Amino acid sequence: MSPTTSAVFSKPFAALLFDMDGTILNSLASAERIWGNWARRRGLDVETFLPTMHGVRGVDTIRRLALPGVDPEAEAAEIEREEIDDVEGIVAIAGAVAFLNSLPPQSWAIVTSAPLALAQRRLEAAGIAVPRTMVTAEDVSVGKPNPECYLLGAEKLGVDIADCLVFEDAPAGIQAGEAAGAEVIVVTATQVHAIATAHPTIASYDTIAASVGTDGKISIVSR
Repeated sequence: MSPTTSAVFSKPFAALLFDMDGTILNSLASAERIWGNWARRRGLDVETFLPTMHGVRGVDTIRRLALPGVDPEAEAAEIEREEIDDVEGIVAIAGAVAFLNSLPPQSWAIVTSAPLALAQRRLEAAGIAVPRTMVTAEDVSVGKPNPECYLLGAEKLGVDIADCLVFEDAPAGIQAGEAAGAEVIVVTATQVHAIATAHPTIASYDTIAASVGTDGKISIVSR
């Protein structure tokens, strides 16, 4: 660690687990276009509805509404098709590409509420390489804020969740990381309203760096 850097956490980590939307890429405009149109068709108050759909699986969002005559699986599948077709404006969070490229490929994963096809499409649009390890909507029986996804991410990487750092932006994902037993850092780049949190926060990845030790563990340092 150089004299110009300082540790963000008191310990290094065996692996880093990243949410996708709002955490390593900004898909806010695309997602809100698609979901806003869906909400209008369903007679929902769009401004009230939109904040509730971030960070969770689409099928869970629809199921939670309990709309009469609506098949959550069928509706979520149609919305996914629309989102795959609409990637206009999707960009990487500042500094995310360089930060991810600095990590050992075997030591990080994306853990997203998006289905696999949509995740791959958005990563491509943002110029982010698909990692070796991903956990997507299809891999879990219960979505965020349930911790299943982050526990599975750690398992796929062959590490203990207690030795992982979760990067998140939305309340549901933060809760999932906490419930799993990981350390959490909150990315605020796309937050319209500030989230009160006791976790460290970053507005971009330009403010941090990953320092890999001889044991392969990763320290997060500020720049």
